[in-house]
Amino acid sequence: MIAQNYNSIHIENSLLKKIKVKENQLKIAQESNMIHVAEELQNQLLKLQGQLSEPQQDVEIQALMTLLDE
Repeated sequence: MIAQNYNSIHIENSLLKKIKVKENQLKIAQESNMIHVAEELQNQLLKLQGQLSEPQQDVEIQALMTLLDE
């Protein structure tokens, strides 16, 4: 369980870094009036944000399943 928590935290930190980079890229694209690039970056950002919530849900489900096993 500790290894799962560590992996979950590592994945979350990695996703947060990727989100921050995409946010910076999006800001630059918007400031540069690059409409199509900004739209694509927004789509990528939404996907990353969606992935951020998935691992947390998996860990919670695994924790509940562990409680049921006991």
